[in-house]
Amino acid sequence: MKTITIFISFVFMLQSVICFAQKTISEGTIIYEISLQSRNKEIKLAEGFAGATSTRYLKGGLSRTDMKTALGTETTIYNSKTGNAAILKEYSGQKLMILLSKENWEEKNKNLEGLVFENSSETKVVGGYNCKKAIAKLKDGSSLSVFYTPDLVAINKEYDRSFLNLPGFPLEYELETAKLFFKYKLSSIDFNTVPALKFEYPQTGYRVMTYEETKKGKVGE
Repeated sequence: MKTITIFISFVFMLQSVICFAQKTISEGTIIYEISLQSRNKEIKLAEGFAGATSTRYLKGGLSRTDMKTALGTETTIYNSKTGNAAILKEYSGQKLMILLSKENWEEKNKNLEGLVFENSSETKVVGGYNCKKAIAKLKDGSSLSVFYTPDLVAINKEYDRSFLNLPGFPLEYELETAKLFFKYKLSSIDFNTVPALKFEYPQTGYRVMTYEETKKGKVGE
C-alpha cells in the first residue's frame, strides 16, 4: 500500500513539473521574418518580400496577424468565440476590408482540415527554446514543415488553423508549394498585454466587401 502511495505521489509530482515547464500563451506578440523564393524565377515577387514581417497578436480568443511587405500590408482579425473575421488589405493606396462569417472562415480554411503533423528526429534551438521538427501535407499538395517548442502552447488554438493540431508553438516554419517557398523565422516574442483596440475593425477609410463578393471577382471594380 505504501509503494502505491509513493508511486501516485511521484506521478502527481511529474505532472506538476511538466505543467510548470510548459507556458500557456493567453496574450502576447510574436514577430516572424518572412523570406520567399520562387521556383519560376519570378524575381520581382521575391524582391517584394525583402524585409517582410508577420506579426501575430494574441489576446484570449482574439487573434490578429499583420503581414507587411514592400508590396503592401494585409491584416487578418479573428474572433474564435464568434467565428467571425475581417481581412484588411492595403495595396497601391487602396484599402479594402473583407468581412467573413463563421461559414466563410471555415470555407477559406478548408484546405487545412484534418492537418496531421508527423515528428521527425531533427531538433534545433530557436529563440532560446528547444524545438522539434514536424511535417504535414495539405490537401492541395503543399508541404508545411515547422520547428515548434512543446514548452509553449497558445490558449487559443484557433489563432492559426495551420497549427491547430501541433503539440506546441511554432517558432520557425516553411510552406512549400509547387511554385513558391515561404519561410517564417522567429524575430521576437513578447508576453506583455496587447491593447484590445488591436482587434477592433476600422470604422472608416476602407471599402467594405463581403467574402462572397470577392469570390465573384468584384474586388477590382
